[in-house]
Amino acid sequence: MAARPQAAHSAIAADTSLVVLGVDPGLTVTGWGLVAGAAGSLRSLGCGTVATKRTSPQEQRLHRIFQELCEVIDRARPAEVAVEDPFVGENVRSAFAVGQARAVCLLAAAQAGLPVRPYAPAEVKLAVTGYGRSDKTQVQEMVRMQLGLAEAPQPADAADALAIAVCHHLRRHIDKRLERAR
Repeated sequence: MAARPQAAHSAIAADTSLVVLGVDPGLTVTGWGLVAGAAGSLRSLGCGTVATKRTSPQEQRLHRIFQELCEVIDRARPAEVAVEDPFVGENVRSAFAVGQARAVCLLAAAQAGLPVRPYAPAEVKLAVTGYGRSDKTQVQEMVRMQLGLAEAPQPADAADALAIAVCHHLRRHIDKRLERAR
């Protein structure tokens, strides 16, 4: 099962501005999103998902995620990767599976020599919507507005990945301003 891009891989244009790959890891569905530009002038270069079958062996599912993210990295050539940290609730089994999916995402980035920055879900929501407990619909709408998209990105996993990339761009902007102020 190939990555299902919202924008075709061929639509991933070469870009001289900073390109960030945002990843929302999951064993069943991993979202990815590419955002280029600098804070204040961001644009989406594409987004999609890597879906795996629940009935497939776990090692095959993880391999599929790894292969598809490597393909996205090879085609888009991002400069940096931003990955969401798993939210550990009461379902330990689910958190473990998400952790494994996150690990193969980190491996794909490391294999390409890309720096990775982790973000907590609440940090992403706060950066994108101004509220750390926003629901998925609010995140999708704010991503749409910030990236100037005609429609909210779908599915939610791809929208979350774009939000993670937007968060990273905004965080880099803040970090640079703080550094200059010192």
